[in-house]
Formats: sequence, C-alpha cells, structure tokens
Amino acid sequence: MWLILAFLSAALLGFYDVFKKQSLKDNAVLPVLFLNTIFCSLLFLPFIGVSHWSPQILQDTIFYVPAAGWEAHKLILLKSFIVLSSWMLGYFAMKHLPITIVGPINATRPVMVLIGAMLLFGERLNLYQWIGVLLAVLSFFLLSRSGRKEGIDFKHDRWVFYVVLAAVMGAVSGLYDKYLMNHLNPMLVQSWYNVYQAFIMGSIIAFLWWPQRKNITPFRWKWTIVCISLFLCAADFVYFYSLSLDGSMVSIVSMVRRSSVVVSFLFGALVFREKNLKSKVIDLILVLIGMFFLYLGTN
Repeated sequence: MWLILAFLSAALLGFYDVFKKQSLKDNAVLPVLFLNTIFCSLLFLPFIGVSHWSPQILQDTIFYVPAAGWEAHKLILLKSFIVLSSWMLGYFAMKHLPITIVGPINATRPVMVLIGAMLLFGERLNLYQWIGVLLAVLSFFLLSRSGRKEGIDFKHDRWVFYVVLAAVMGAVSGLYDKYLMNHLNPMLVQSWYNVYQAFIMGSIIAFLWWPQRKNITPFRWKWTIVCISLFLCAADFVYFYSLSLDGSMVSIVSMVRRSSVVVSFLFGALVFREKNLKSKVIDLILVLIGMFFLYLGTN
C-alpha cells in the first residue's frame, strides 16, 4: 500500500513542478514562494481549527490534527526551515533552467536519502534496488552531457549548483521526515509546518524583497500559483501517510517520488517546447528503468 501511495505522490509532484515552472516564468521568485506557503496554510487551517474546537468531527479520520506541546512543535519548526531552504534554492533554479534539466537532477536526490537511511535507520537494499540506485547515478552524468549542448556547464553554472544544493536539503528533509513519522502524527506535521513556513516567508518578503521590489524582476499574478499549492499539499499528504505505514522504507519512497520527472519531462517537451530532447530522453529512460528495478526489489 505504501508503495502505491508513493507513486501517486510522484504523479502529483510532477504536476506541481509544471505549475511551478509556469508560475516562475518572467516572474519574481520570492512572492511566488510566499503565496505558495500562504495558500498551503489556508488549506490546512480549517483542519487545525476543527480538530481544536470540535475534535469529535475529525477524531477518527486521517485529517485529525492532534494537540501537541512545544517539544513537538520545535521539531516541526525545524522541518519548516529545512524545507523552505530547499524550496528557495529549487525555485530559483527552476526559473533559470529547463524543466527537462531540473527534473532529472532532482531524480538523483534519493541516492542521498539512501546513504542517510542506511547510516541512520539501518535500511538495506537488495540487488534489484541497488541496480535502480546505480542507474539513477548514471543518469545524472548523462544529463550533464545533455546540458552542455544548451550551454549549461554543470561545474560552473550557478543555477545547477542551486538545484543540486536544493536536492541535498531535500534529502535531509526526507530523512528527517522518517524520524518525524516515527514520533508524530502525519497531519500534525504537515499542517503546522506549512503554517510556520508562511510566517517565515512573510518575514523574508517584508525585510528582503519588498524594499528591493522596484529594482528586480516585478511580480505578476498567475492562477497557476494556486495550482502549485493544491498539488503540493496533495502530494505531501499522500507522502506523509505512506511513510507512517508499517514497513515503509524512506529510501524507496523518496526514490519513487522522483519518478515525477516523467510528468514534468512530458510537459517540458509538449508545452514548454524545450530543446535537445533526444539526448535527455535517454536519461529519462534510465530513471524509469531504475524505478522498475526498485519496484521489483520491493515486491
């Protein structure tokens, strides 16, 4: 069950990347990210309110947000800072790089999660799963070759560095998620970390973006910004729930989530009309084969 949920989360995450790319086109990055955190918070505030004021309505459902003390909220607040750091880096990279480059780079993120999961949680992979991981690593090196055809030097391009660093922070978040799911309710984590992110981004907007807004790329409202939040919240909800199930492996869930690259790649080819697709499709095929081997290994 947890593996099926991981694939569903991946599909939703793919559409999230597509809407993010469209929203960031010729637009200011920080306000888009701020609005994303606001809309995500608004989606979860009703569940927090009902769970507090009328707990009997949601108490026996997966939407119930239990009360928690400062010790729990302290852990969730740390989660907010980690995720927001990854998002900031990833949003800037997504704006300046083709989605057919960003997606496959993000697909290598679970390799970092795997190493951490082995060290921290004692997870072990079988032969099929190792094949999937190695194919993901190989795909990264092939992608760097494709990027050079578009003038993107993986060694010196600032935005490539941003997306790689975002992937590292995302891997840290993934490992931390497994720890949180072993100690806290999934809905408690997802609802409150979104609320905290909105406050953090509000401070960043007020002190960093607003004073400089006339000297940088202007912000333009796009309805796709709302879609970012909707698909992200749905993807994360399914993701957290899958991690909370017995027997789930964070290294596998994280790897499967990266198959979202299929959705983003197709949109990059059909909607955004990005270049050098023939060479990039080899990387995509490697990612898909890697996902297949992970599925075989898990079953």
